[in-house]
Amino acid sequence: MTDATTPRSPAIAATVSRREERLGYLLVFLSALLWSFGGTIARFIGNGDSWTVVFWRSTWAVAFLLVFMAWRDGWRGMFRLFREMGLPGLVVATCFATASICFVVALAYTTVANILLMQAGVPLLAALFAWAFLGERVSVATWLAIAAVIAGVAIMVSESFGGAVSPVGNALALLIATALAIATVVTRRFSHVRMTPATCLGAVFAAVLAGLQANSLDVSPRDMVFLFAFGVINLGLGLACFAMGARLVPAAIAALLGTFEPLLGPIWVWLVHSEVPSTRTIIGGSVVFVALLVHIAREIARQSRPERPGVTGIPAPN
Repeated sequence: MTDATTPRSPAIAATVSRREERLGYLLVFLSALLWSFGGTIARFIGNGDSWTVVFWRSTWAVAFLLVFMAWRDGWRGMFRLFREMGLPGLVVATCFATASICFVVALAYTTVANILLMQAGVPLLAALFAWAFLGERVSVATWLAIAAVIAGVAIMVSESFGGAVSPVGNALALLIATALAIATVVTRRFSHVRMTPATCLGAVFAAVLAGLQANSLDVSPRDMVFLFAFGVINLGLGLACFAMGARLVPAAIAALLGTFEPLLGPIWVWLVHSEVPSTRTIIGGSVVFVALLVHIAREIARQSRPERPGVTGIPAPN
């Protein structure tokens, strides 16, 4: 991938930007796919202390991300990336630490489906933040897709008014959505900054906090196997894909692609653990699914049209 700070001729820049944008779509989708397995993996873990789970999940994620960056950039390059991420990196690290901790803790209060579908509000928050702070224009079609996603979530969340869903679980899920939206917008705004070190630092923050709060860090060998998968595959690899992809696409689109996580997550839990979603969850998820398909089809069609520069030098949504 061409370095974002390297001068390029207009013709080359347009070609590379198109390729990078498509790669960004793929990487953000892969991050959502990997994150969608989180609830399924968590349900295999027998340890009931959420802080112990957060500690080991985050520790394994840190180990993976360090090895990944050392392999990709070398040890010296990795340390340089940590030094250069600055304040934006610290903000992203804090956001991911918050989202990671809240996700595991929320599992003790509510269903996986409820947590994940609440996160479908990320596109709306990201679009609002990007519009307010970056001046990044959001198309009418994107707003309509976001509105449809929120409508689907509203159908699901309506169960909480009858006491079927924990308000604490919903509050934690909303905090996750807010943290992810902020991380998406900051990553987009500072697209010249590599944010993989920031995601690693976020996992360090989560591990330290969890280690201080956990009753015990002892886990069974069986649990450790699933904690390894929870940390390396679900969190670590997912964070790496997101950090590389979100800087290449508009914030609202990145967040919209991320909605595949709350869409697919309940399906895996349903198939593997028989945690059957409620009727309203299924209806709301269907609304989200249709909105995503329609909007993604439109974005694919848009690829054949000329690019328009965005505020960060990367194509903005039409």
